[in-house]
Amino acid sequence: MSDRKHPAALPFLFFSEMWERFGFYLLLAILQLYLTDAESGGWAMDRKMAVDIFGTFIAFVYLTPFVGGLLADRKVGYTKSIIIGGILMGIGYMGLAVKDLTVFYLSLALICVGNGFFKPNISTLLGNVYNDPKYKDRKDVGYNIFYMGINIGAFICTFFAAYLRNSISWGAAFIAAGIGMFLGVIIFVVGLKHYKHADVRKPEQPGDMPLKSIFAQVFIPVLVVGYIGWVIPGNIFGSDSTDAFIFACLPIIYFFANLLRKAAGAEKNQVKALLAVFAVSIMFWAVFKQNGTALTTWAQFYTDREMPAVIEAPAKSLYLAETVTNKTDSVVQYDDEFRVVKNDKGQPVKELGKNIYLRNVAPEKMPAEGASISLINTEQFQSVNPFFVIVLTPLIVGFFALLRRRGKEPTTPTKIAWGLLISSFSTFMMVAAVYFCNNGEVKASLWWLFGCYGVITVGELLLSPMGLSLVSKLSPPRLTSLMMGGWFLATSMGNKLSGVLAAMWDTYDNKMNYFLVNFAMLGFAAGLIFVMLRWLNRIFREHTKA
Repeated sequence: MSDRKHPAALPFLFFSEMWERFGFYLLLAILQLYLTDAESGGWAMDRKMAVDIFGTFIAFVYLTPFVGGLLADRKVGYTKSIIIGGILMGIGYMGLAVKDLTVFYLSLALICVGNGFFKPNISTLLGNVYNDPKYKDRKDVGYNIFYMGINIGAFICTFFAAYLRNSISWGAAFIAAGIGMFLGVIIFVVGLKHYKHADVRKPEQPGDMPLKSIFAQVFIPVLVVGYIGWVIPGNIFGSDSTDAFIFACLPIIYFFANLLRKAAGAEKNQVKALLAVFAVSIMFWAVFKQNGTALTTWAQFYTDREMPAVIEAPAKSLYLAETVTNKTDSVVQYDDEFRVVKNDKGQPVKELGKNIYLRNVAPEKMPAEGASISLINTEQFQSVNPFFVIVLTPLIVGFFALLRRRGKEPTTPTKIAWGLLISSFSTFMMVAAVYFCNNGEVKASLWWLFGCYGVITVGELLLSPMGLSLVSKLSPPRLTSLMMGGWFLATSMGNKLSGVLAAMWDTYDNKMNYFLVNFAMLGFAAGLIFVMLRWLNRIFREHTKA
């Protein structure tokens, strides 16, 4: 990150983003665990309610950047938006340490709003810095370095989470997320002189939809219709939050359908192609974002988490290991689906028994009476995906560079199609895991989860950055911001759907069927895009120089 090769702004933006993602992914790694925990100071919520909260939260996290990006573009400016967003998120993370339900929901709302101001604008600011002619040819490399910061933050955060909740409490882990966020803001403020010149607002251009019109036609109807979905008696789609979210999406879907209807000439095909890709990408996010819900449940109760002897001693000394002792004690009671049993007052029921982890340990691995074993914390499995991103990104970039030199590099739509297909195969890893552990009668090897995350990470690297690239390349110039909002909307809808799917986990007696449903969804989406591929590639080649 030398000044001669890259702008002086890069290290400041790199570390600001790294610490912001540290806090965000720390929260995602422990949120369901905290909500369902009935033994160590968590909320002891039903799993269905916990995954509903999780899905709704990550849905709104990906809706707010559209608003935050537009406001920064036209009114607030990037640096001010980033600072405001970071402070709001930091307060939100620390607020989660307060054991009060109102404060809890308010804190999640602050994080959603803060993310909307922070996330899109730090990436835009970095791009503006690289528009300097001295650095323009190194922009892609700069973004690759920046992306590594995201994944370094996501990788290290679970170790802090494990240490703090093992040695202190859940609240300490949330406070660490807040400290990380504030550290990111401080680093950003210290480096302001290096990117103040790049904080250039984009006034409305001829053909742009005025900000007032966007709010009048989209966001006010979203709030009104979403509120109607919330207050309608009963649950049409399973919960009040799901009803509200689906209702709220209707005005946005209508807005984009209207955009397509009004588009003329070449623009019509461009918008149509992008909306088609958005629709199939929803299925990817619906499966991918189950890492914080269904796959966390799998890691917690169905995976052999016993630590290898070679790392047990240092892990215990660093409070990076949970300890389970084979002894009869007063413990929280769980049902056959590993759900906390509650009494009429909604309080966890205690019984005389053994730690829940020991319920399905293989006989040959069961510790002797009175002996203890050390376990990997469940949240540490959330570091596997960013680990694979860090390892696989250079390999995939190198692979496509090789194909490019030979004139055989696939188009962006083709990469997205293969990303969906490869992602679908990740679910087969879990089907095999269910088969070999006899549907959870004994614990599955952790390598099944590693394999699942490894395969879907390849799919992610082909789909997620390629989706953003497709929007920037294929959008009509006057609609680029709105179409980027469409990409975020599709991601948001997929994230919410991930929570809806995870809420059905307990309804599947055979978990193999659960993962086969996920495969069917991704397989169907992949099939659709391959059917459309010739058409998509024709439009792509007609309207881009890539």
